[in-house]
Amino acid sequence: MRGRFYMLHYRPNELDSARFGVVVAKKLAKRANVRNLVKRIAREIFRRQRVLIPAYDLIVRLHAPVATATRAEINQDLLQLLSKLPRL
Repeated sequence: MRGRFYMLHYRPNELDSARFGVVVAKKLAKRANVRNLVKRIAREIFRRQRVLIPAYDLIVRLHAPVATATRAEINQDLLQLLSKLPRL
C-alpha cells in the first residue's frame, strides 16, 4: 500500500502479534537526523497502535522526500496506512 510519504509492505505471520521494520533511504532523506526522526516517528506510531494491528510482518519504507513535511503529516500518513490493513 502506498501513502503520501510511506509505502507499507505486509505479510501474515504465525505469531500472536505484529512485527515492524522501517527503511529510510539516503536518497530521500539526505541527513542522518532526518532519517532517524522518520524512523522514530514510525516506531512510536507502531508502538501505540500495536494492539489494534493484526498479526502481520510489516515493513514501512519511505518513498517520498519529507524535507517540507510536518510531523503531523507524517504521522497521519502512517496511521491511514495502518488503518487500511486487512483484518485476519
